[in-house]
Amino acid sequence: MFLSALLFCLFNIVMSKNKLTSVDFEIFGNVQGVCFRMYTEDHGSSLGLSGWVKNTRQGTVIGQIQGPPDKVNDMKLWLKSVGSPGSRIDRAVFSNERDISKLEIHGFSTRY
Repeated sequence: MFLSALLFCLFNIVMSKNKLTSVDFEIFGNVQGVCFRMYTEDHGSSLGLSGWVKNTRQGTVIGQIQGPPDKVNDMKLWLKSVGSPGSRIDRAVFSNERDISKLEIHGFSTRY
């Protein structure tokens, strides 16, 4: 009984370390013309995440991030409260958050 409980706990620990999350985002505010995409790409890469970032015609920045849930959460916090030095973030919207079995994007890039 004890051995099976121990194996179950170890299995859950191993599986949680291999878990990956994907989430889309849109950032509103003064986020264009202030190097927001460059800082987003740099910060995502520094966290070991994969994804992309892009300006929209509506003046927002959109993108997607993928990686371990804890790192994705760190990036979400950065996107909604830090951003680039010259930016003003009014609102961050996160959508389509889902578990993925493997990365669908490799590396972090700026799209045009």
